[in-house]
Amino acid sequence: QVQLVESGGGLVQPGGSLRLSCVASRSIFRMGWYRQAPGKQRELVAVTVGGASNYADSVKGRFTISRDNAKNTVYLQMNSLRPEDTAVYYCNARHLLVDYWGKGTLVTVSS
Repeated sequence: QVQLVESGGGLVQPGGSLRLSCVASRSIFRMGWYRQAPGKQRELVAVTVGGASNYADSVKGRFTISRDNAKNTVYLQMNSLRPEDTAVYYCNARHLLVDYWGKGTLVTVSS
């Protein structure tokens, strides 16, 4: 079992920034962030596998995923936020082909 605890969501104006954090109960090789907007399916935002990272096209150049292995923590730095980034953001960890999810943190981008 892997427990994930997210933090850092909130309300931000368009063009603003937020940093999300996710602490895992153990070291996980593959960790990522997904999001789900109202009425839409959950989608991948960014993933880090070892030292490599991948991003959804919609966030490339604006979001950065990083990790602190000593703290079992993954971060998502979100810059130049847009209203369409509004969603619940979920931390994901994949361990032995099993997906684990955090409870989610709400990000609202609005003026």
